[in-house]
Amino acid sequence: MDLVLLHPEIPHNTGCAARLAAATGVRLHLVEPLGFSLEDRYLKRAGLDYWPLVDLVVHRSWAAAERALAAGSDRPLAGRLRLFSARGGRSLFETAFAPDDLLVFGGESQGLPPALLAAHPERRVYVPIRPGVRSLNLANVVCLGLYTALVRAGVPLPDNDGAYAAHPRAAEDVRPADVARDAVESERTASDAVRSGS
Repeated sequence: MDLVLLHPEIPHNTGCAARLAAATGVRLHLVEPLGFSLEDRYLKRAGLDYWPLVDLVVHRSWAAAERALAAGSDRPLAGRLRLFSARGGRSLFETAFAPDDLLVFGGESQGLPPALLAAHPERRVYVPIRPGVRSLNLANVVCLGLYTALVRAGVPLPDNDGAYAAHPRAAEDVRPADVARDAVESERTASDAVRSGS
């Protein structure tokens, strides 16, 4: 299961998603344009010292992301998409998820592009909220969506009794830009691994 943030705008929300990705071991994809730089101090701060644990891939566009993400499973890409929207679809709590699903979230002010939602209306997922409330914070929905999807898909959650021990690279000054991989580089690495049989 992967997290995909399409055109995120607020560094704090993306940093929180990165921290969640580190905590759960899922890959985080960011699709440009971004509303901030990967050098942004608020982005780094929100992710704390967990950036070395984040598997972060940056895609130049949604079309580039689709090509890269399609290679990640035997299932067709369209069947793996879970498009989170405040505007309809199936309730998160009534949605069936699979271990290789892609949880896709739009930017804070615009959400997902209407054309993407229209192309996959049966893949829309929403979090129930009261009338009169426009939407929830992106970081909150990403966290709620990921943990719910993992449980519903039968993916084992991290085994942690609440104890904390710093990871080996916690003291390093690692910025998001230091760990980000360009999607083209990731595709090359994946195809090299397939060719070598690893």
